[in-house]
Amino acid sequence: MFDEQFAEILGMIAAVLTTAAFIPQAFKVYRSGDTSSISLSMFIVLNIGLLCWLSYGVILEKTPIIFANGFTMVFAIYILVKKVQNH
Repeated sequence: MFDEQFAEILGMIAAVLTTAAFIPQAFKVYRSGDTSSISLSMFIVLNIGLLCWLSYGVILEKTPIIFANGFTMVFAIYILVKKVQNH
């Protein structure tokens, strides 16, 4: 039904959008330093999930999965570290 190239493009679009979703939150934390409204347990679980997805992408050698989860982890870890520092 769908060819591999279409699936790869769709995956890259998803990767860009899901990664971009974390940028405003990371900048808000950077500017204000306020993490009081962020759930520590959610960000711990999120980072574990991102690490699992990243590992999965590496095992399968799927660039969109690696890209999305690798870059998202950068922002999510930053937010998690600031949350722990402010906790």
